[in-house]
Amino acid sequence: MRVLVVEDEPLLADAIAEWLREAAHAVDVVYEGGSALERLAVNDYDVVVLDRDLPVVHGDEVCRQITEGGPATRVLMLTAAAEITDRVDGLGLGADDYLTKPFAFPELAARVLALGRRSRPAAPPVLRRSGITLDPARREVFRDGRYVPLPKQQFAVLDELLRADGAVVSAEQLLEKAWDEHADPFTGAVRLTILKLRRKLGEPPIVETVTGVGYRIP
Repeated sequence: MRVLVVEDEPLLADAIAEWLREAAHAVDVVYEGGSALERLAVNDYDVVVLDRDLPVVHGDEVCRQITEGGPATRVLMLTAAAEITDRVDGLGLGADDYLTKPFAFPELAARVLALGRRSRPAAPPVLRRSGITLDPARREVFRDGRYVPLPKQQFAVLDELLRADGAVVSAEQLLEKAWDEHADPFTGAVRLTILKLRRKLGEPPIVETVTGVGYRIP
């Protein structure tokens, strides 16, 4: 998934991003609300992890604009305020979930994963197709019962291909969902990752190339 972390404490923001990257998400980070709105204008995010008390543009306003933009992006709001009225206010602004500080990173990652499932067409919690089984929560992949250890980038690409349910996924779509904003679209990163993924999954090749269109798992 593509995730935007918006948090004005850089150490905390970077720690959240690193934890989510370990879960094979593509993560962008900004430290204030104005930059968040700029990123949201040009990128499609599945989930935004949003601190409520932000400088420049308050988190409430960022949440409001995300909500007005449509239901595709889910918002997990973070705040140090733990009163029930604060949580009610946050949810009333359109946030999909609310987490008070301090929090446990595993819980945050689990909530992000759950929100990400809601941002897309319904899919089972464990993805299965053509002998491949992928469990996003456990970060495990099996082919015909054989465990396949995958690095984060290959795992993210395989997740996107399985969620497409046999449809073709373009290289541009894979870049959008499996890489962060620092990815160079002209490096051939997608092609190289697909090549490595095919090797890891073994014979016979399971990921098809549809010339001029993209990739799919039939």
